[in-house]
Order: sequence, then C-alpha cells, then structure tokens
Amino acid sequence: MPTATTAFPPRQRSGYLAEKGPLATVTDSPTPTIQKHNAPNDGAPEEEAPLPYWLTNIPRSQWPPSCPSYLRDISQKNIEILSTPDHLYQRQGWNLVTELVRTNRIDRFQRLPSDLRRYLEYKARIVAEHGSIMRFVVKERLRWGKACRVICGPRGGRLKDLRILYNDWPYGLEPDIVHLVVWTKFPLEDDPVVDDLTPRARREIDGFVRRTFHAKMAPEQVIWFRNWRSLKSVHAVEHFHVMLYRPPAAFLEEITRGDCPAHVIG
Repeated sequence: MPTATTAFPPRQRSGYLAEKGPLATVTDSPTPTIQKHNAPNDGAPEEEAPLPYWLTNIPRSQWPPSCPSYLRDISQKNIEILSTPDHLYQRQGWNLVTELVRTNRIDRFQRLPSDLRRYLEYKARIVAEHGSIMRFVVKERLRWGKACRVICGPRGGRLKDLRILYNDWPYGLEPDIVHLVVWTKFPLEDDPVVDDLTPRARREIDGFVRRTFHAKMAPEQVIWFRNWRSLKSVHAVEHFHVMLYRPPAAFLEEITRGDCPAHVIG
C-alpha cells in the first residue's frame, strides 16, 4: 500500500442510505424488567438476559418507556445490527472495503450500531421537518434550489453537473478511510435485469474518478460503487459513493468545496 498524507479526521455526519430487507413489526411493549438467569451449578457469574434491540447501547438512565417509532417496522438486518453492543462491532478496514466492492457485496456495508440508531432517528426528524429526504438533500446539502426539475428529468446532464460531499452518515469504517458521495443532476444508466449500472455508465464513472481523484491519489487508494436500486433510500437524486484511503486533507477541502457535514459523530 503506497504511503499518502493522512487527512485530519473529517467531521462526519451519517449518510442517506437505508438498509433494505424484510420488515419486522414491533408492538407497544413497555421497557422490560431485565431478569438475571439462574446461576449455573458451577458457580460461574450470573448473566443478564439480552436487551431488546431498541435498548442496546443506551444507558439505563436513558431507556425510553417503549420502542421509539423510528425503530419500528425496520428490516431484520437493522435489528441485528442494533442488537450488537458497540464494543463488539469490528470496523471495516480498507482491504475488506475493496474486497466488498470488487465482489459486488456492497450489501455487507453497515454502520456502527449506535450510529445506525442515530441515523434512523435523524431520518425521521428530517422527513418530519422537510417532507422528504430528497427535499432536504437538494435544498440544504446540495443547495440546488429548484434544480430538482433537472435532477428528476430525462438523462442528458454532464459530469460537471454534480457535487462531491461527505457522506453524512458513513459506514462503520476504520478512521483512515473517508466516505464521500458524488451527487449528480442526471441519472446514471441502469440495467433493470441485473439491478445495476450498465457497462457504459460504469465507463463514464470510471473516467470521472480517474480524472478527479487519481491526479492526487494512487489508484489503489480510491474505490467507488453505486448502490443497487434495491439498496437505495433516495431514488430521486442520483449519486454514487467514493471511498478514499488516507487522502490528503487539502485535497478533501478542494474537492468537497469546503464541505462540513452538519451532524458530528462523537
């Protein structure tokens, strides 16, 4: 792995991607009283019963009386992630990141459990305040104003009609990996049969990534992917993801035009 200047840890929020999958239904059951299992005969210490997923990683003093609305009717994948204590979560390193993209297993990207909870709460608040995630992204993050007519229109934009920003809610990556999102005012060509980009669209993105990132970083320190349509939560604004390994801070400042995500984790 070639050496590169390490960027200052970016002020990151959390991203706009929702994990899809079969939904699980949660009832209005109250916060349970956690009972201890009977002590085993060998004298080993007693163990507490597992917490419901909506209480995991929350201090007991902050337990809600019932499952919050933004954590109900969510996918089984999200329930499994939220059920994991943060200290047991293993952050995804660069070798794993590149392997997941190379093998098109991008569905295996996931967030730190407590970040996922904050992300789901944040999404619910944004929808309540702005009407939709798309409206918030276009108006507050991209500041494209009424350009939604261009974004939602037929294909025909050019690669200059885009914006590179930090992923507001990045995946649970190791600290030397920076997660960016490239938002475009034009759709990227899909093959509906395979639920993925067409070869022509991939060539276009490859060319853009080479011109934009490889001038300042080694190719093996840059990787991109576009979520399958079935994994997206924001369909109306086209975007793809770029991950950088140890990018120079000045380069990040340049390509994001000084972007500073509003939500700061930790």
